[in-house]
Amino acid sequence: MEPILYKELKDTRSGFGVGLLEAGKRDSAVFALCADVTGSLKMGDFIKEFPERFVQVGIAEANMVGISAGLALSGKIPFAGAYAAFISGRVYDQIRMTVAYSNLNVKLAASHSGITVGEDGATHQMNEDIALMKALPNMVVLNPCDYNQTKMATIAAAKYVGPVYLRFGRPEVPNFTPENEPFIIGKAILLNKGTDVSIFATGHLVYHALEAAEQLRQQGISAEVINIHTIKPLDEAAVLQSVSKTKCVVTAEEHALNGGMGDSICQLLARKLPAPVEMVGIDDIFAESGTPEQLMIKYKLTAPDIAIAVRKVMARK
Repeated sequence: MEPILYKELKDTRSGFGVGLLEAGKRDSAVFALCADVTGSLKMGDFIKEFPERFVQVGIAEANMVGISAGLALSGKIPFAGAYAAFISGRVYDQIRMTVAYSNLNVKLAASHSGITVGEDGATHQMNEDIALMKALPNMVVLNPCDYNQTKMATIAAAKYVGPVYLRFGRPEVPNFTPENEPFIIGKAILLNKGTDVSIFATGHLVYHALEAAEQLRQQGISAEVINIHTIKPLDEAAVLQSVSKTKCVVTAEEHALNGGMGDSICQLLARKLPAPVEMVGIDDIFAESGTPEQLMIKYKLTAPDIAIAVRKVMARK
């Protein structure tokens, strides 16, 4: 697939809302639960269409996960929705012991992930959730990049049998992937072919990686860009195939460097194909309050930052 660089701006949480409604139409077993943030998670259309399949738990995320486990045990497909900071951090014990340990068919819908929740501040930003969730046995971790892909990831999560953590965001971001493109869990997507460096990006930073690749192309550098929308299970074959060609790597994510997507890729390369790596992500810090754009610049998560990382890693080949 050739890179599509245009900016129809849509928020990924709205992609979740549309995907949830579609999943509900396709399967009457799909239920939705929420912890007092239905508007933020764009669940309104599902609630209007299927009020008998919606549970408003209130500000009680642990209870929501417990109820979801009960629904799963009764043959339902529950989507439990809240902000990423609360659905992953506040409820970790219930997710670990009730959902993951028992391998239940519960879907955790985590909105407002990363730092682009912005002005809500560090308490509501969540930059450690991938690390928490990917460490759990049986848990699938999805981090789609735009509105279209989030819609299709939601539908795919409903079809998958087992625990899923679905991560998406608050701000409007470029919507650039093809509408209704099939979402295959565990299968990375090659967006831009290249020979000099492999850029593995996830979530909101996929588009920034494509922008960086275009900047680098104008400087004579051929960058391969791969969308890692499934962080667990990681598409090891796609990673190794790309790196065997380019011999160096940049990872890019709106998440802490500790325990993120880049961490998984580094582990894979250390075991099977050692290569120099530069990582674009959030250092071992809590971020500040600010607009999404201000924070992306301050914490060096933009296309120019990815391009700088590419030049650094190529110098180490």
